[in-house]
Amino acid sequence: MKGYINIRKECWNLLNSELPVALHYHSIRHTKNALKNCEEYLNYYKINGNDAKLLRLGVLMHDIGFTVSSKNHEAESVKIAIRLMTKHNFSEEAIDLVSGLIMATRIPQKPESLLQKIICDVDLDYLGRKDYYEISELLYKEILENSEFIERARWNKIQIDFLEKHRYHTEYAIEKRQLCKEQRLFELKKMVRQEQRKIV
Repeated sequence: MKGYINIRKECWNLLNSELPVALHYHSIRHTKNALKNCEEYLNYYKINGNDAKLLRLGVLMHDIGFTVSSKNHEAESVKIAIRLMTKHNFSEEAIDLVSGLIMATRIPQKPESLLQKIICDVDLDYLGRKDYYEISELLYKEILENSEFIERARWNKIQIDFLEKHRYHTEYAIEKRQLCKEQRLFELKKMVRQEQRKIV
């Protein structure tokens, strides 16, 4: 796919130079992690060729809008994707596909195609991993520094609510991540109960 390597380089340059340092969760680390996870899905579903490259571009650019604004960052990501993909002579079909991938990650997620389901599960893969608490803490820190103060007890309840509402969309994620996610949910509820007993 012509322009694929060049657009990846431009995306990395943009992310490295323009992402605010206060983004502890929506960081370069998150994007790299998501791309690494993406390869697992590509192998599982045996996706290759242009579809694989476009999915990687979608993952690479799904949070690039944070270089502009934290508000409606998916829409900002799409604007950047359109600009960069047009510059590198990608077809309208390819641009539409990547734009759709990016917008599919908006919460609440409502993916339609397999590729959209994959990017959604890749984006929130950590919910069902052992490093959940480490990554969740980065998100908590990011929120504290960029928007509002949230007490730890309230934060735990917010996480419980999010985990209860969240659904993985692919067979792969359900098989590999669901059980661990349920364990994290159980642990958080236990923490909340313990805190409530201390108050009483």
